[in-house]
Amino acid sequence: MIKQTKIGLEIDVKAYLKEVKGFYYVILVYKNAAGKRKDKSFPTKLPVRGNKTKAKNMSEQILMDFEIPDEDLFVATLVDDTSAEMKKTISIEISEDALDKINLTDLTKEQIENLLFADYLKLYLPYTRKRKKPIEDTTYASYEGNIKSPIGPYFREQGIKLKDLDARDIQEFYDIQLQRVTANTVIHYHAIIRLALTFARKNGWISENPIDEVDKPEKNHYVGKFYSADELSKVFKLTKDTNLEVPVLMGGFYGLRRSECVGLRWSAIDLTNNVFYINHTVTTPRVNGKLKIVAKDRAKTKSSLRALPLDMAVKERLLVIKERQEMYRKKFKRSYNKEWLDYVMVDELGGLIMPNYVTSAFKRLLTKNDLRPIRFHDLRHTSASLLLNNGVQLKDIQMWLGHSDFATTANIYAHLDASSKTASLAAIAGVVSI
Repeated sequence: MIKQTKIGLEIDVKAYLKEVKGFYYVILVYKNAAGKRKDKSFPTKLPVRGNKTKAKNMSEQILMDFEIPDEDLFVATLVDDTSAEMKKTISIEISEDALDKINLTDLTKEQIENLLFADYLKLYLPYTRKRKKPIEDTTYASYEGNIKSPIGPYFREQGIKLKDLDARDIQEFYDIQLQRVTANTVIHYHAIIRLALTFARKNGWISENPIDEVDKPEKNHYVGKFYSADELSKVFKLTKDTNLEVPVLMGGFYGLRRSECVGLRWSAIDLTNNVFYINHTVTTPRVNGKLKIVAKDRAKTKSSLRALPLDMAVKERLLVIKERQEMYRKKFKRSYNKEWLDYVMVDELGGLIMPNYVTSAFKRLLTKNDLRPIRFHDLRHTSASLLLNNGVQLKDIQMWLGHSDFATTANIYAHLDASSKTASLAAIAGVVSI
């Protein structure tokens, strides 16, 4: 038997020989910090007959060389306080590698309570997948990214344990973050912290939820930039016959979201009746550090599923694009990617044009041509502003953009509703004399 110690914890490791199909195996047995039995098997390749002494010597060597994995070695020590009695003080240190190999069910209640809050957040993250209402990969990726930075590093540096976290700690974190990011971003941080602490309170790992005493930041109202009709027309010309043609055309003309542009399929375009359907999206969240393509037959909300009339000039461009895709498919034959045959936004070899490419390439295009910088999403605002300035009512714009409720449209675009304000001015000027 040999003892291994880490952070004041002694773990006994025992070795014994086991016969398996005529050969000796060395079995090491110990209990990890959570009290769970662990077995490790090592083949000796020695036949049972006449090799017992050799096998025993080998088992002793394996036992001497064996190191208990980090994930099994994170417990604590006993320290004496000012009183005569001994009290447990847990000081758990878990390496990044060990965090990836364990979960909360491997730990005792006392161990979880004494986890660094940063470590607890990382171990809690997979449980967001197990809630009654499933979350999207994009949401999970957002949680994961925010824990990785800035939430985890901040609370790790503070050295705050789960059981010691209070409302003041969280409020100070919010106040510091608000100096560098918008309130909307801090609200995203608040979401995962609230979920994690609610889970901890439900399981009895904390007696009270400190998030209840924290002031959640007020959502800031973002006023999007938008192009004039002349500026938009110039961008249309610059992107013609390029990989940016479809997203810029559909984003600026119809106000499609980036995921809706990439998800546009030929089967959703009715060239006979001149209508197309927004019923499919493509996103690329980063899950567990890897980029994942998520193509699904539904949009952001139920209202996002919509049908829009096909403009004749847009139809003409789409027909050219479709013909060009057919030409490339015949030209490159086996080299052509057949996975995305139904998608409008593909490159010369049939590969899907990714959402992230759209964002970065659009930015480069504007810089290269000395155009006023806007985000790709601001093409959606451009579409709405042009509709408003040409007398289209906000309710109709809600349907055009696929907003879930009228309040969303009104909150974003009411300040642009020049036509209704002009009508109001004319009405009051006609009855009031100054």
